[in-house]
Amino acid sequence: MAWRQLLLVTCFSAAMLLCMMQEGTGASVGTGQGPGQEARKGVKQKVFVQESDASNFLKKRGKRSPKSREEVTEQEERNREAIEQWRQWHYDGLYPPYLYNRHHI
Repeated sequence: MAWRQLLLVTCFSAAMLLCMMQEGTGASVGTGQGPGQEARKGVKQKVFVQESDASNFLKKRGKRSPKSREEVTEQEERNREAIEQWRQWHYDGLYPPYLYNRHHI
């Protein structure tokens, strides 16, 4: 019976604490526009691309258009570099340096 009372008191105190915290945050946050709003507009302008650049990007590559040769070459180069790094990391000094060619005794 004592554990039920303890659980009830704990839940009640947690609910009271949450209610007080909710009221406190509501009072501390202002709804009016302050000096921070002007700074946010500047950040928004820095984040988004200009319309001309965006339209050029969309004209350059549509949703279903194939990748350009430069994009394919860049992706292949990144893939080659990743494979080379994997081979260098897993090289064990044997020739050929592949894991499937190891001789187990």
